[in-house]
Amino acid sequence: MEKKTMYMGATIAVIGIMVLAAVMAGWVGNTGSNNNSDNGTGSTIILRTTGATFPQYQVQKWIDTYQKSNPNVKIEYEGGGSGHGQDAFMQGLSEIGRTDPPVSESTWSKFEDTGDMPLQFPEVVGAVVISYNIPGVGDIKLSQDALVGIFIGDIEYWDGAKITGQNPGINLPHEKIIVVHRSDSSGTTAIFTTYLSVINSTWDKQVGAGKTVQWPTDDMGRGLGGKGNPGVVSTLKQTDYSICYTELSFAIEESLPTAYLENADGNYTEPTDSSIQAAVAGVSSNIPPPDKGYSENLKQLLNAQGNDSYPIVAFTHMLVWKNIDGKHYTHDDVTAIKDFMKWVLTDGQKPENLAPGYVGLPEDVANIGLSAINQIQG
Repeated sequence: MEKKTMYMGATIAVIGIMVLAAVMAGWVGNTGSNNNSDNGTGSTIILRTTGATFPQYQVQKWIDTYQKSNPNVKIEYEGGGSGHGQDAFMQGLSEIGRTDPPVSESTWSKFEDTGDMPLQFPEVVGAVVISYNIPGVGDIKLSQDALVGIFIGDIEYWDGAKITGQNPGINLPHEKIIVVHRSDSSGTTAIFTTYLSVINSTWDKQVGAGKTVQWPTDDMGRGLGGKGNPGVVSTLKQTDYSICYTELSFAIEESLPTAYLENADGNYTEPTDSSIQAAVAGVSSNIPPPDKGYSENLKQLLNAQGNDSYPIVAFTHMLVWKNIDGKHYTHDDVTAIKDFMKWVLTDGQKPENLAPGYVGLPEDVANIGLSAINQIQG
């Protein structure tokens, strides 16, 4: 009996030691931010960034490049559109939000209702392009009237007079034009529809501008929707005689043709680094303080004056919390967020770190973002 009791006591002691070891291991493994995980060599900070697909290829390039020299920071990017990015940011589902158009004043107020202050600033310059799938047809020109006519539905066929008149010698088919557009809440849509509203009063009155609009061609049976820029491009490629608006980098990546568009000076320009830079140089960027981001005017780069300016150019933006009283981020999160964002606005703007289809920020605009980063608390 004594031996049996002794064995039981020893067994209990061993079990107790094992449980204690497991508990201690748990304590060690769960120190720091809820976003942290152990990679075997130290603490890894996980940062989530969600929203606009307009800068998708650029964001992915930045992340890949940055993480090579910062292996203890893991940055997860999810697209879904600017509307989704704003919602996820407000709900605390991502540390960094991404939106093409500036956040509206009403949404900004909802951000502030969380007890924290949002900060918004541009991160890079991009362009919206018009791509098309017309078998056997290469480069085409589209006047402002033709572009609006196609998307509002007044021009039904590819050989309509407003299209053929600017494209002599090109055998455009007598086929119905299928308009492909975004089906989600989209910053690219906001940029494109704002541009159409700037150049055409009929579009402005009948359709208007926004992250979502009611596309007239849908009611005519000639409209198709795609989710995100990837969905739009995929639909275009699968649909003969279709046309779409998308971000330049997607057209480059997928080897899609892009139309020469009539600019404010009446010249036809293709989307290139130089024509995008000409548009940015042709205006005086008016960026509000980061804590008043809702007051930025999306129209400022659209239809810019200049012989060589490409007409549909826009900033895309980052959103981050000021983190008042540690509302949204831990100290480790703040350290990682600041370092990544500073890199994006400095080294990330260098040509070798820019993806095809994007242009770096003017220095004065980048400095606005850098001042915002210094405001993040924690």
